[in-house]
Amino acid sequence: MTTPSPPTTDGSPQDGTTTLKKALTTPLLYFFILGDVLGAGVYVLVGQIAAESGGAVWLPLLLALLLSLLTAASYAELATKYPRAGGASHYATLAYGPFTGFLAGYCMLAAGIVSVAALARGFAGDYLTAFVSLPVVLVAAVFLCCLALLNARGISESTRANVAATVVEVGGLLLVVWLGAWLLLRGDGDPGRLLRLGTADTGAASGVLSATVLSYYSFVGFETSVNVAEETRDPRRSYPRALFGALVTAGAVYVLVGVVSAAVPTGTLAGSSGPLLEVVKEAGGVPPKLFSAIALVAVANGALLTGIMSSRLAYGMARDGLLPRFLTRVLPRRRTPWASIAATTALSFLLALTGDVATLASTLVLLLLVVFFLVNTAVLVQRRDRPAHPHFRAYTGVPVLGAVSCVVLATRVEAEVWARGLIVIAVGVALGTAAALHRRRASS
Repeated sequence: MTTPSPPTTDGSPQDGTTTLKKALTTPLLYFFILGDVLGAGVYVLVGQIAAESGGAVWLPLLLALLLSLLTAASYAELATKYPRAGGASHYATLAYGPFTGFLAGYCMLAAGIVSVAALARGFAGDYLTAFVSLPVVLVAAVFLCCLALLNARGISESTRANVAATVVEVGGLLLVVWLGAWLLLRGDGDPGRLLRLGTADTGAASGVLSATVLSYYSFVGFETSVNVAEETRDPRRSYPRALFGALVTAGAVYVLVGVVSAAVPTGTLAGSSGPLLEVVKEAGGVPPKLFSAIALVAVANGALLTGIMSSRLAYGMARDGLLPRFLTRVLPRRRTPWASIAATTALSFLLALTGDVATLASTLVLLLLVVFFLVNTAVLVQRRDRPAHPHFRAYTGVPVLGAVSCVVLATRVEAEVWARGLIVIAVGVALGTAAALHRRRASS
């Protein structure tokens, strides 16, 4: 590893390192974020949210949106202040030093790799078996290789593919909203479920908070976009508009999905691995295979965009000297980080062989809460730095509330997930300590 060169005022390196191509416009970035947020989470987790919250599925989804907007504001400030790949790792390095920067980047990178692994397994699950039954190992391998090749081809190609996939995802969710509303209007659903909070095993407040943690997973994805800020044209104007626009759009769709889910009995939703498919089956008129195909597009698109984030984050951390320099290698003509793409894809494949979707998703949320806490507090620390270029600035109370929300949500994470997550974090601490000792010896 090498000692990172100090960034310039706008966040670009001074050491002549190869930079990434600026190819993202505001609409492309909007669809990038929207496609990443509208991924597999809502297609898979609505049933588990119902199991925790009762019939009022819409409430934890709304709360998760509001909490996500708090942390999103912190990301908007830092991404426009320091528009370069590396994201949370870079922000934490500036605020707290290289050790904390490594830990933030490591948790973010681990979360991204875990997420892609979970989505690879999700792609090989019930939605795919509606068409064909294949071994999970084979499906995961082919699926991840295809995504890696598209990622390596270029950010423009990947995000344009995302635009088409996002249209399909949104169309699928709007189809669920329409079918669910039709069920309720014709009297087949029970509107009273919309106000039922908690279950027999959980109280109202406890159930809603636990469901909010699960709902939070449906909104994660917005944080991946900071790692392509360096590839965005005029990030100061484009990034906040695309970020908040995409989150509000996703939130509105999610809340509507939560409302119309009352058309299906809560127990039916809770017992299904494809809960939105239950709404389609209950309504009739739409072939279940058609909706399964839409869900597969959603899963694939979420994995593609998270894979883009993971590779750009690994590239940025390597450029900061926090990971091996080899990971900064880019394709000569396309200028995409092929080494980081290959490394993160291989790790996702290995993880896809070792855990189920629910376990991987829960670990992802915990890791991201650690990252989000560091990002929210880094905003406050970096207020001392006033760059010459203009940037987005959040009200001071917003990052404070964002940090508090991370702590509150972390208290609702199950002990079993904490035990697993602490092992992952401990590995990051060990690697960060080794990196710090290496830098100290190199500078002495």
